[in-house]
Amino acid sequence: MTLAKLARGLNLHSRHALPALVLVTDRRRLADALAAARALPPGSAVVLRDYEAANRTALARRLAALCRRRRLKLLVAGDWRLAAAVRADGLHLPEWLVPRRGLWRRRPGWLVTAAAHSWPALWRARRAGADAALLSPVFATASRPGARPLGAVRFAAMARRAPLPVYALGGIDAVRARRLGASGAAGIAALGALAPARAPCAPQRRALQRRGRA
Repeated sequence: MTLAKLARGLNLHSRHALPALVLVTDRRRLADALAAARALPPGSAVVLRDYEAANRTALARRLAALCRRRRLKLLVAGDWRLAAAVRADGLHLPEWLVPRRGLWRRRPGWLVTAAAHSWPALWRARRAGADAALLSPVFATASRPGARPLGAVRFAAMARRAPLPVYALGGIDAVRARRLGASGAAGIAALGALAPARAPCAPQRRALQRRGRA
């Protein structure tokens, strides 16, 4: 079963009117964010992270156009001005940027998510008025090599008691996602697991053809 189908199953079980699958961009682990976004099923969401990218505005505009064509939701991380400029569908807040009170720059109709790595962070996201939180890391991940993973059991306990819908983020792939079936999560957020498979280069294709004839 693909990660998209597993995310959809979680979303249906949770009964939240939110995207089931969220792609988080990160050039260190996802070289082509546009190709990854093209591979998402309609109704999914893309969080443009890549805070230090020199061409972040240009990338945001290209993602916004692609998301409109593909019926995806685009959330810009940490920059409400950029989100408004490219007519994004919402905003994603890193944990340090989550205000202790309401979101003063929220626009009508925006979907707002917040990063969370702890129980207090979930409550701050709720008080700020976020629609959902991306709780991480669920499993060990290259994105946060020194962080202690929550694990499937602890994540499920937090997701069930959380004051807002929660996405599972961190080390998620199609195998590990099966362990979250009864967690009550609103869906799955991922980086490397949603990278499109690269077509084999010419030498690889010839090797595969030789194997097929063997």
